[in-house]
Amino acid sequence: MDKINNCTIEKAFYKMSKYIVIFLSIIISVSGQELSNQKKKEIFEVQRLSSMGPNSAPDRKKDEGKGPYKRLVIRGGTVIDGTGGPPRGPMDIVIEDNMIVKVQNIGYPGIPINDSIRPKKGDYEINASGMYILPGFVDLHIHTGNQYKAPDAEYTYKLWMAHGITTVRGVALGPTEWALNEKERSAKNEIVAPRIYVYDRPGNGADWKGGPINDVKTAKNWVRYAKKKGIDGLKLTSPRPQIMKALLDEANSNGMGSVAHLEQVGVADMNLIDAARLGLKNQTHFYGLFEALYKNNDVQPWPYDMNYNNEQHRFGQVARQWNLIHERGSDEWNDLINELLEYNFIIDPTMTAYVATRDVMRAQTAVWHEKYTLPSLWNYYVPSRYNHGAYYFDWTTA
Repeated sequence: MDKINNCTIEKAFYKMSKYIVIFLSIIISVSGQELSNQKKKEIFEVQRLSSMGPNSAPDRKKDEGKGPYKRLVIRGGTVIDGTGGPPRGPMDIVIEDNMIVKVQNIGYPGIPINDSIRPKKGDYEINASGMYILPGFVDLHIHTGNQYKAPDAEYTYKLWMAHGITTVRGVALGPTEWALNEKERSAKNEIVAPRIYVYDRPGNGADWKGGPINDVKTAKNWVRYAKKKGIDGLKLTSPRPQIMKALLDEANSNGMGSVAHLEQVGVADMNLIDAARLGLKNQTHFYGLFEALYKNNDVQPWPYDMNYNNEQHRFGQVARQWNLIHERGSDEWNDLINELLEYNFIIDPTMTAYVATRDVMRAQTAVWHEKYTLPSLWNYYVPSRYNHGAYYFDWTTA
């Protein structure tokens, strides 16, 4: 009985402390008082720890997963194949040497299965009767964390896997050499983690000796260096057009991928369609898309007090372009879509953070926080002027 009461008290204290931290942070943030020396030290410590990658995942334990198998058969499930077609089943799926080689219809719902038409026995079999089978999800924009926000890669890897994410693209996963090592360990099944693709920013790499990427020659040299190092693709922002072109030309000729966060500080020179025409494969977030559809503007009409380093301004202003663009369904709208389709261009808007801040209170009170959210993540996302994405430091309930 005492144990139950203690558990209840601990849960209640956890919930109360969570909101006390948020409440106090709001009071401190809006007080207008000059930062104390202690607060300055805290900010510098956050910056220092946030620049350090997380701890590597531990070696996979014997009871963490099985396989791979020479021949794996998944029996009797209902398949959603990801093409947009309807669910169908019962189906048997045969996987040989880690590749799906057969997806076979074996009958009708509610009717006994004729075993004579089923694929032959596998080295290992899973009974999926009554279950749905989907392809693994691919998350195109992930960061593993850092020493302040989420210090252990094992935490994020297992959260992704538990949600059905079996492939991730790090943009960046973490520091270059660390990320490449985690990619290799995952490929060898040495850790519990999704399949990892490493995309990195030009100029990164502990043994890169070529200096900043300020000219065409250096840009191409870095891409060749990255390819040799095992980096899968480029994570770009919105560099000058000649630098962007050099990076993309070299990446495409080497069979590497590319993705860009066309940040607002450079989007006047490099919007989405500019980058796509130079050979960019993928846009992440949605910066540059509005600008590619402007009706009468070349640049966004910023308010007089705009400051990009104030994340309240940065996130608040990006959507204030909705009435500057060509109307949905117009010739210009359709022309942009059709041109992007010709390039087989991918748009990955990453709306999760934006959706959360449309209703901060709902996001903060989700029922799964108590079990799954790290205390360090709670500390990071209290209202803040300096923690990325926690910019609601002066919001009220009005």
